[in-house]
Amino acid sequence: SSASSVFSLVNSRPPEDTVFYSVFPDCFVASAADSDELLRALHAGIVRHISPIIGDYVWQHQPFSLFPAVSPIPHIAGQVRFGDNIEDEWFVVYLLFEISKAFPDVSIRVWDSDGEFLLIETAFHLPKWLNPDTSINRVFIRRGRLHIIPKSRFPSTPSMEDSLRFLVSGHESECFAPEAMQLQLSRKIGEYPERAYRNVHKARVTVPLSVAWVLKHEPSLVSLAVEGFYDRDIDSMKYASKMERFLPQGKEEEMVEVMIRMPRAMYAQLVQQKFQAPSCFPMPDRNNMVKYLQSEMGMKISCGFEMMYQLRKKQGEEGKGSTWAAFKESLEKSGYFEGLLPGSREYRRKMENVDEYFRNSSLHHRSSEALNAPVKHIDETLALPCSAYDFNNQELSPSDDDSWLYSGGDEINAAIEERQKEMELYDSKRKKKQEANVQNNGVGKYDLGEISQSMQAFVETVSSYEGAEIPEGRNVKEVDFEVDQFMEAMEKFLGHRGSNDDSSDIDLGDELLSDLNSDDSEGDDVHSEDMEDGNAEFVRSYSRALTKELKATTLGKTFARANKQQPSAESNEESCSVKNNGDEMEELSPLDVDFNIVKNLLDSYSSQEGMAGPASNLLGLMGFKLPDD
Repeated sequence: SSASSVFSLVNSRPPEDTVFYSVFPDCFVASAADSDELLRALHAGIVRHISPIIGDYVWQHQPFSLFPAVSPIPHIAGQVRFGDNIEDEWFVVYLLFEISKAFPDVSIRVWDSDGEFLLIETAFHLPKWLNPDTSINRVFIRRGRLHIIPKSRFPSTPSMEDSLRFLVSGHESECFAPEAMQLQLSRKIGEYPERAYRNVHKARVTVPLSVAWVLKHEPSLVSLAVEGFYDRDIDSMKYASKMERFLPQGKEEEMVEVMIRMPRAMYAQLVQQKFQAPSCFPMPDRNNMVKYLQSEMGMKISCGFEMMYQLRKKQGEEGKGSTWAAFKESLEKSGYFEGLLPGSREYRRKMENVDEYFRNSSLHHRSSEALNAPVKHIDETLALPCSAYDFNNQELSPSDDDSWLYSGGDEINAAIEERQKEMELYDSKRKKKQEANVQNNGVGKYDLGEISQSMQAFVETVSSYEGAEIPEGRNVKEVDFEVDQFMEAMEKFLGHRGSNDDSSDIDLGDELLSDLNSDDSEGDDVHSEDMEDGNAEFVRSYSRALTKELKATTLGKTFARANKQQPSAESNEESCSVKNNGDEMEELSPLDVDFNIVKNLLDSYSSQEGMAGPASNLLGLMGFKLPDD
């Protein structure tokens, strides 16, 4: 591959911890308007509307942001990396619904690595046709409601332009999601923004004056500091051991107490990590555990600031941060290096091409700006005059209780119970619906006799070289093989229905032997008559021996048999004759073939437990749809 085709190999799968969103104005769907000016105006209006809602909320990794985009049509897009804090993702969803209410002439999409995760949240209320494959370009937020482009209008996957055009062309009412889905989403996002702010933990910490000064002016930078501490490696820890930027005077640096706000997930990341303080960092004695814990938390945050600052400064100069790492990883996954060993001549040549292409791309410029932005803010802030006096005279409240760290099991159990209730409610509604369908349509809808007839027709049908096929419309063409005659002959042959007198056996023998010897010459009649008695006796003996052997096994118990009729006087005499002759064998009643077919099919269908399987497939081909239960 040439360097010019490098970007075409990038894996398009979104990161697993990032939520993406797009805001499509109606004006660009209906006509080609001046996109730049309108997008800037819409962007400014959205920012003004949501700024009071967001307030001083601290995001886990990056704040809610918007930027202009042009494909497939001009719109405003954005993304938020929420990491381990799922509350950030749902706070974003809440903000998007609020935007759709304040700006009724926009359609909004939101998705993550799971796809349309709003459908996952409302999984128990989805229309039957809606699944991950059929939901592409169909799910939108508009005017505070969830909209789904109906399949009846677009049987195949619609393009984004077609879906947006359909929404703005007077068909919006057709796209309303089912009310149950709307209610489920309303319950979820109705907890915000209060739930997002309840998820914030306030901690009192002791930090160097430089760190306190930065946090006073840019409190959101604590997210990057905690990220730098939590994701540290050997190289970044070298910066923490020196603390050149935030602790230039070592243990002589002034230390102050401040109150820091952060998401609970972020606080847990700091508390659960064991980290030895650098030798240059001043730590109090352990005798006062409250002061010591405050300083330990401040030390972790300060080291995080140092590692983040130095690493981003270096990566910004080189232009190779996380964007470069993700770009390189996607090339490796796409096979661009074709299994070459790292360090080999061909590998180095391709890396040079990739590096050159990346440096000349707009992605390199944007990546460098993003990496340098926090560094620039920190340098500008620390250039301002500051003193410990600005912090010493303030009154600080105690840290929030962190017992929630060890009582999360209750919240998890409550969430599981809530999901369990949803499943039980879904199952109960489903059963009631099935029972109502059975009552309305009658029992005849599931005629078991018809199942047996369809199966027999399937067995009797002559198949082509392509294999067994279900006849269209279940119109079965009769074949030459007489099944009834064959079964009757076999039952007589096995003694299931025959009598025990000699004449009957001889007649049976005559019939069978005459069929077997039909090709012999008629001149052999005398010889055949001599053998009839011996063959008939053999048939009787073989039948008795076979029956006796089968009765000693469990084979007979695996089949259902026809109900026995009341014995006649003749059969009573025959039974007595059998007993008098010392034969203790019990007469076997004939198999009920139809009943066994239906029973085995239903047993197989039941064992599928509602999933796909051979029984449901076969019944479906024969035109039957049984209830799942």
